[in-house]
Parts: sequence; C-alpha cells; structure tokens
Amino acid sequence: MADRPPRQVADLDTLRLLAHPLRYRIAQILRKGPATSTSLARELGLNTGATSYHLRQLSAHGLIEEVPEEELATRSHGRERWWRARQMDIRFPRRSEQTPEMRAVMEELNRLELAADLEEFARFQLHRDELGEWADALPYSRGSIRVTIEELLEFFEEYMALLYRYQRSAEDAPPGARVVLTRFVAFPAVDRDPDQDEGRLMD
Repeated sequence: MADRPPRQVADLDTLRLLAHPLRYRIAQILRKGPATSTSLARELGLNTGATSYHLRQLSAHGLIEEVPEEELATRSHGRERWWRARQMDIRFPRRSEQTPEMRAVMEELNRLELAADLEEFARFQLHRDELGEWADALPYSRGSIRVTIEELLEFFEEYMALLYRYQRSAEDAPPGARVVLTRFVAFPAVDRDPDQDEGRLMD
C-alpha cells in the first residue's frame, strides 16, 4: 500500500456509496477478509440478490475487487465469486472545498466510522482478558501540539508513512504478529486562547 498514491474521492455518488449504512457494513466485513455474496447475505440477514447488487455497486466505484481465480485454489467452491476490499489510502476534499450536499454525506460517513470504532473498542474490552499478553496492547496518548495548517498536514503525512511501514500481509509479518486497529484524529481546540495556551505532550 505504501507505494500507491492516495485516491482523492470528491464525486458525490462515491461519497454517498461510502456513507450508505449497508454498503459501509459490507465494506467493513470485506476489510477483514474475502467473502461471497452468499456468506455476506447470511451474516447480514439479506438475500443473495441484494448483496450481489451492493457488491456490484461497490466494485463499479473501485472500492472492492473480485479475488483473482488463481488465488482461489483453497477457497473456491463451484463458480461463486469472492470479493475483497481494495487496499487504498482514500482522501476527501477539505471541508472548505465541499458543497453543502458533500458536507452532509461526510457527516454521515464520519458518524458511521465513529460508531464502528466504538463497537470495535467495546469488543476488545469485552474479550480483553482472553487475549493473554495482548491484553496489555493498548498504547494510549492524549496531547496537544502548536502547528500551522500546513504543519498539521505534514504531521499527518508522517503518521501515514509510519502506518505504511508496518502494514504488511500475514505472509510478510513476523511470527506472533496480529492485526492491531489504529486510529488517528486531530482537531483544533476551540475553547483555548491560541496566544496563551502552551502545547503539551500529555493532557
């Protein structure tokens, strides 16, 4: 993924597709591994016709892809098609560049993302005592920095470069490695005097 340039998504149709609750859920499932319309229908409580339609829509916008036949030796049964999420660095227009319609869709997408993150964290908390040494795997930091908008963008790109450094397939990862969910968010403080508040490493 590190050698792929970010994909800029600015058209309203693709944004709406990303923010569609059911299609968002399908994309989330496919990020965990390949699936068929049948297995998705079973998990989501839908019929295969519905999941097949949504899969075609996601594929048409380049968000998912069919697993090549040569990779299906141990997975394929019959002629059923397997789908997987495409590994991409998706970027969106700045809020100042968005139309009112785009802003509304982005707000819905952000709501879905936050809800999914909270669900994943709740699942971790619920099963934490079952994870052995991985129960300790919760690096956590709260801090503040004093930067310009341009420096904040540089900060983000440096974070992305670090993320790419550790993104690798199961085959390339060292023994004992497992998937760890990472999240990054930064936003300006609105209740502090920018001329008085000092940046801190930890709050």
